[in-house]
Amino acid sequence: MSSLTNNELDAPPWLRVESTLMATARLVREAFDTRLAPLELNLTQASLLGYVAEFGATTQTRLADHLGIGRASIGSVIDRLSDRGLVERQPDPHDRRVWRVEITAAGRALAGEVADVDEVLRAELRHGIGREERQALSWVLTRLQQNLQSAIRS
Repeated sequence: MSSLTNNELDAPPWLRVESTLMATARLVREAFDTRLAPLELNLTQASLLGYVAEFGATTQTRLADHLGIGRASIGSVIDRLSDRGLVERQPDPHDRRVWRVEITAAGRALAGEVADVDEVLRAELRHGIGREERQALSWVLTRLQQNLQSAIRS
């Protein structure tokens, strides 16, 4: 492992763990966006489609929270997917002020293609990284998220 990185918490900014994390996140997004481009989707659009395909119709607010973006931004993502006939807005039967986002048959079919792209790319991303290493990484990242949430609140 030491041959891969010399990152230290007290190193210059370009060698810190946080910088490596941000660069890795950018590369993950770029890799997904590149692989999803033939489907005319980006990672945010594909994530929205996959979420609605898996969990069913949901509100714009829930989608924004799940994807970690603002409600206005998620609205434009929904608009683009709706224009392509992949999702539809339907009135909520319990609250007439709320619209639910539903996947269409075309959206469900495309979500299946997205799942195939995801499966292949995740296998490539995990190449050479064992299960224990992935679990350790997941633990560290979750702990970092908790620390950041605490830092934001204080």
